[in-house]
Amino acid sequence: MFDTMTMTKAIGGLCGTFLVFLLGGWAAELIYHSGGGGHGDHHDQAYVIPVEGDDATEEVVEEGPPFEELFAVADAGAGEGEFRPCAACHALDGTDGVGPHLDGVVNRAVGGIDGYGYSGNLVAVAETWTPENLDAFLENPSGYAPGTAMNFRGIRDAQDRANLIAYLETYGG
Repeated sequence: MFDTMTMTKAIGGLCGTFLVFLLGGWAAELIYHSGGGGHGDHHDQAYVIPVEGDDATEEVVEEGPPFEELFAVADAGAGEGEFRPCAACHALDGTDGVGPHLDGVVNRAVGGIDGYGYSGNLVAVAETWTPENLDAFLENPSGYAPGTAMNFRGIRDAQDRANLIAYLETYGG
């Protein structure tokens, strides 16, 4: 009943089936475990949940010099270059565009342009556009005045903000 050829076919079939399962496991390992598929590989977590008192998750923020020092050495000429993106919505000649005009903005009352419809709670955050208030606003407009219609992500560099404010201060209005 079993001859040599039947036995060879049965053993070949079992070995072939075993090989297909091994190759399937290897392919699944490559697909679902990126990075080589070794069991000893460790990867960073996709996200970390911060826990109070955990020193490993606390972000270290280096603070630069205070704004007053940066503003004291600010370069109004460099601030002119920082104003170029602002010129798309703001003017320095007393005419309102998409945004209110910015001539005389330094030490002007917040919301002080009659007839211009300010958005959000901009008028509620400060009374006067002091250089310090302008610095905080220019760093993150939507964080400083939530609900503002000003679609600008802010200026991250403190010296660039100080230069821009020094430039705006030269336009007294």
